[in-house]
This record gives sequence, C-alpha cells and structure tokens, in this order.
Amino acid sequence: MAILSDWPEQERPRERLYALGAAALSDAELLAIVLRTGVRGKSAVDLSREILKKLGGICGLISANDVEWQNISGLGKVKRAQVLAGIELARRMLRESLHEKNAFTHPSEVADYLRLSLAHFPHETFGALWLDNRHQLILYEEIARGTLNEAAVYPREVIKRALAHNAAAVIFAHNHPSGQAEPSDADLAITRQLVDVLALIDVRILDHFVVTSDKIVSMAAQGVLPKWRE
Repeated sequence: MAILSDWPEQERPRERLYALGAAALSDAELLAIVLRTGVRGKSAVDLSREILKKLGGICGLISANDVEWQNISGLGKVKRAQVLAGIELARRMLRESLHEKNAFTHPSEVADYLRLSLAHFPHETFGALWLDNRHQLILYEEIARGTLNEAAVYPREVIKRALAHNAAAVIFAHNHPSGQAEPSDADLAITRQLVDVLALIDVRILDHFVVTSDKIVSMAAQGVLPKWRE
C-alpha cells in the first residue's frame, strides 16, 4: 500500500498544509488528508485524484450516490465514511453560521448550504429555510420528497408549517437530480401559487432556488420573484 509517509516531507499534503495553509493545497491533496492512506499501488493523493475525476470534482463528491461510490476501486466503507463525515461537518458548520447572523442579505450566502443539503439526493426534495423578521434562520425543513422528476408540494401544508414556526419570510429550494438547473413550468407555477397563499399570512418568499450538483439557480434573479435588497 502506498502511504504518504514514504514521500519527501516537503511534498506530503499534511506537512504542506502546516507550512503553507489549507488554501494552498489542491482538492486532491485536501481529500488525501481526509483519506489518510491510499490503496495498493496508489498513494492517497493518487486515489483522491481518481475519486475526483470519476465523480466530477468537489460538487460531484458531495452529490455522489451509492452506485457511484461503489464503482471506485479500492474505496472501502471506512474511507467513504471519513469523506461523508467531513461533508456532514461542513453542512453543520454552514447551518450553525446561518443561525448566528443575518445571512440572507444576498442570495449567494445560502448557495453553499443548499447545495450541501439538497444536491446529493437521488430523488427530488423540496425544502424551506424559515426565517424570522430579521431574516435570521429559524430552521431548515424538508417539506416534500418525491421521485426523480417531481415532489408534490401542497400550499395548505406549507401554510401550516409557516404558522407553526412563526416565520416572517422563507427561502424555498428543491433539487433537480436530472442535472437540469432551469426551473420547469411546474416549478414556476407552484412558486407563484405559494407567493399568493403565503401573502395572506404576511410571509414573504425571498427566493426559490433550483439546485443541482454543480449549479444553483435563483428564481428571484430570473425575475420570477422580486430581487433581494442589497
């Protein structure tokens, strides 16, 4: 088995991180530190490069399904668990930071969290970021889970959830497992319907995002909803 300790010290990812900082390392080097060791005939960096190539980079790593993981030769349950644990820690860190401040003054501030929360599902999932009157996060909640192509969203249920959380605003998001990030006609229709029904209880929809593994589209930016104030 190829291990990083066989490399010259100045070339080992961990030593490079100590000397230069994490930002100086490549995606493969950072992943190699998480994996710790390689497999027979491959160093941890070589294995990391192979994983990122097969899965399509960091975004593909986050959204990979069971079949895609199993197709990577030599990647056992332990190494996969290490990677998934790192991704979950990142997801929780982002969620915690959203709770601590007004993180919704610009749509780009929620994109990373939504991608980590939704892009990996093999089925369509519709979620809501419920916000208070200062646009601070109350909680993220899954509203509906469906098939590869759709998730049924019922306005009556959405109203019940908004009232239960005493929300003043909301950001909706759902994923497209197909990889097509543009909103469908059905997406636009349910968004406009939700705008109308939530207005009756004074809850404003700030945005509705469509999420894929490598892209996120804002309906506010497309003019479906009023753009957020800068």
